[in-house]
Amino acid sequence: MAALLEMQGVVAGYGGSDVLKGLDLVVEEGSLTCIVGPNGAGKSTVLKTISGLLAPKRGTVRFNGREVQGQSCRNILDTGIVQVLQDHSLFPEMTVQENIKLGGFILRSQSQVEKRLAQVYELFPAAKNWAPERAASLSGGQQRLIEFARCLMLDPKLVLLDEPSMGLDPKTLKQLFDTIKQLHESGRTILLVEQNARSGLRAATHGVVMEDGRVRLTGTAEWVLANPQIGELFLGGAMVANDR
Repeated sequence: MAALLEMQGVVAGYGGSDVLKGLDLVVEEGSLTCIVGPNGAGKSTVLKTISGLLAPKRGTVRFNGREVQGQSCRNILDTGIVQVLQDHSLFPEMTVQENIKLGGFILRSQSQVEKRLAQVYELFPAAKNWAPERAASLSGGQQRLIEFARCLMLDPKLVLLDEPSMGLDPKTLKQLFDTIKQLHESGRTILLVEQNARSGLRAATHGVVMEDGRVRLTGTAEWVLANPQIGELFLGGAMVANDR
């Protein structure tokens, strides 16, 4: 597969502190790539740098062959990158359908909005069932599904997911990762940051291990999942493929 996203020598941080320290990363087109690693490794900072929420101090971010580092969030949306943030971001008093439609706020015509909405409902029938309900009435897992649905209104080439499993119970966790795999199988390239390393890597095609603002290791998700040294160092114990 060809590279859809490339980060080379990226330095980024907050104030005078650098979180990413010369990071190099490749995300292949059509992949579901999961970034794991200890707290403070810079995982979420990677996503913010890609989406334009944080401008890098140095380095290059290429998407589809074009340099996008330092561009505005709006310009990066236009290139085909969307991000689902770590915190829940639905408007609680609005209906599910109103929240989903907000994902298409930069679309130029109402007919295009309605066409995309129909495509979203085809992929996520549950979202259509909940359409008239207030977002506040949904469970945490259901709200996350609607956030995924909303991001598809722009028909993105790359979806960034920042720790989507945060705060979910084990049953909802399984449903979440089933939804992420469904999103990937619909043809999206996904870059996922996850604290729940086992679940994230099991869902992924590619794995990336970060430490101290750099990529320490990359490979197939299965290989990373089964690597005992990496498991002990970064992921709270060796992780083998049949570890449940």
